[in-house]
Amino acid sequence: MPATTTILARASGQMSLRGSIALRGSLGTSRASEFIARRTPALSALARYYASKSFPSHTVVSMPALSPTMTAGNIGAWQKKVGDPIAPGDVLVEIETDKAQMDFEFQEEGVIAKILKESGEKDVAVGSPIAVLVEEGEDVSAFESFTIEDAGGDKSPATTPKGGEASEASEPPKTGSGTAPPEKEPTPEPIESESTGGRLETSLDRQPSVSPSIKKLALEKGVPLSSIKGSGPGGKIIKEDIEKYNPVGGAPAVTGAATTAASYEDIPATSMRKVIASRLTQSFTENPHYFVASNISVSKLLKLREALNASSEGKYKLSVNDFLIKALAVAARKVPAANSSWREEGGQVLIRQHNVVDVSVAVATPVGLMTPIVKNVNGLGLQAISSQIKDLGKRARDGKLKPEEYQGGTITISNMGMNPAVERFTAVINPPQSTIVAIGATRKIAVPGEPSEDGTPSVEWDDQIVMTASFDHKVVDGAVGGEFMRELKKVIENPLELIL
Repeated sequence: MPATTTILARASGQMSLRGSIALRGSLGTSRASEFIARRTPALSALARYYASKSFPSHTVVSMPALSPTMTAGNIGAWQKKVGDPIAPGDVLVEIETDKAQMDFEFQEEGVIAKILKESGEKDVAVGSPIAVLVEEGEDVSAFESFTIEDAGGDKSPATTPKGGEASEASEPPKTGSGTAPPEKEPTPEPIESESTGGRLETSLDRQPSVSPSIKKLALEKGVPLSSIKGSGPGGKIIKEDIEKYNPVGGAPAVTGAATTAASYEDIPATSMRKVIASRLTQSFTENPHYFVASNISVSKLLKLREALNASSEGKYKLSVNDFLIKALAVAARKVPAANSSWREEGGQVLIRQHNVVDVSVAVATPVGLMTPIVKNVNGLGLQAISSQIKDLGKRARDGKLKPEEYQGGTITISNMGMNPAVERFTAVINPPQSTIVAIGATRKIAVPGEPSEDGTPSVEWDDQIVMTASFDHKVVDGAVGGEFMRELKKVIENPLELIL
């Protein structure tokens, strides 16, 4: 047996042994499966063997598949440099995909001997070598001339993703449901340009190297990323580049054809934006929407919120949205048809009525809308809901959510109440769910008050919001949708019922 094959087999055996040792004891079958799934990216990213040239024993670290749909990724910031030791659980490098920026947590120990892919490298296929690891005490300098070819060369990206795109789906792919995202989506092959003979660039090649947090900062400051040359590693745009941006003010006005050419900017649609467009178009065309709106008083709710925050001693700060999420769950338990989903599985059509309320909360991010999930809301208090929302919202905007944290909700809330210009709006259902509730801004409305002593009518000011629920008529009939809104209005206008 060749030496390379022998060592690969030995490495595989060692990894299997470590996995089996870790799974002994009281772990059940399901927990063991979850453990293996968590370790798979790290283990699959290793290959121990002797290269074609003469190098000491080493381990080649490959681009991991950090999600079921990932076929390639961009190299972000390296957290380790040549000569640094690394231990299990340490973050080796940031990996950027279309959907998120994720930390590659390494599960082996050793010393970094060579970095094969520098920060800013784009479209690195899963399985391609990115670094070399040696055992502690080995001579790192022996790998100065080590190249990607010595590690077996770059891999070609897979022509189809491993699973369906699910950036905006409320259920994972491969569930067997007709409403689930497709398991496979063909990826077009690169074609040759007839005019230049050069290979066409991908959309990632045409985009500047920038992380989701930097995109958010640029959006807030109104800085066009296409006008900035990154000063970070590999040309990556960093925070200082955004803050130092200063548009040229004295440039002469351009006239004629040049003015026409500069009157717009074409921005390539990201993979996530395409998925959002596809999913929402499918939802609106395949699900018969109807809408029910209601003016709801939140005066008592605001007073309760103020009292609770005043007595919190800084331990928490509740938002109006925290109360609305809890109220939504209470109403969904009283009218379970609104907490149901339409399913087509195994040739059968069925309505799945959920026994728990997992609320998907729409969050705007620099790369598109995400719906992180607060699970089992009926079993949570307002403080726990508030804490989870803050954590999920921050990680959604930073591109750090795990797939299971934004797939699988049973009902959705979309709140634009922070924008005073939005009085009301309607939202598109997030399939296979059957209900989404849209919240407008709080407004002061004149309502009849108690008559004065002489019987003169009086007017009082009431804080109200307009809530508009979108229902899938396949699942929720009109009368049922109206009953759900009545229960929702009742619990919001009498917020002490939230503790019952």
